Amino acid sequence: MSTAISVVVFDVNETLSDMSPMGERFSEVGAPAELAKLWFAVLLRDGFALAASGDNGSFAALGAGALRGLLTGRKLNRPLDAAVDHIMGGLAGLGVHSDVPEGIRALAAAGFTLITLSNGSARIAEQLFSEAGVRDVFESLLSVEDAPAWKPARASYEYAAAASGVDPTGMLLVAVHPWDIHGAARAGLRTAWLNRTGASYPGYFEAPEFTVTALTDLPAAVAAAH
Repeated sequence: MSTAISVVVFDVNETLSDMSPMGERFSEVGAPAELAKLWFAVLLRDGFALAASGDNGSFAALGAGALRGLLTGRKLNRPLDAAVDHIMGGLAGLGVHSDVPEGIRALAAAGFTLITLSNGSARIAEQLFSEAGVRDVFESLLSVEDAPAWKPARASYEYAAAASGVDPTGMLLVAVHPWDIHGAARAGLRTAWLNRTGASYPGYFEAPEFTVTALTDLPAAVAAAH
């Protein structure tokens, strides 16, 4: 019999925060809006590479560096450094997805302790949830800034477990990214894939225990499993 879930740990970027407005930031500096997705993928790639080699990079530094690489040589409407600053500034102005407030409050009402574990900064997460009016629902906002490595390295999830004072088997990781689901599962956590887009889950990753299309569906799914 599996350990009962006591802590729900959320990924932040794209899982809770709606990053679609970042495309507008690219357009505003004269770059293609679709470059936003490539930028985020490059940022993650470089963070993963540092984690794999035993280092821990800053999300902001990696984000700015990835932007400089992608924007160099493009015809922008402002100097490169100003364009990088404008795009990076968009992270502080993001909002949460529409299903987030109701979903997390329902999980809290069901008795779960809620925390976050982000590859991004705790400061940005603090602002995001404060402006959404849900900061009070989370017990703590954890970032890999304070962990040995980025997700999906095992050490990042173990850091969250130690900070929460629970065994990893009593934690449920909620994320939209299959790589995060896989990493958490390998570290002993239970997992829930938030699949808002109807995507197919990659067969080469550890499958999630739960799959929901909206965060508001997760409380019932977990309750049914219990």
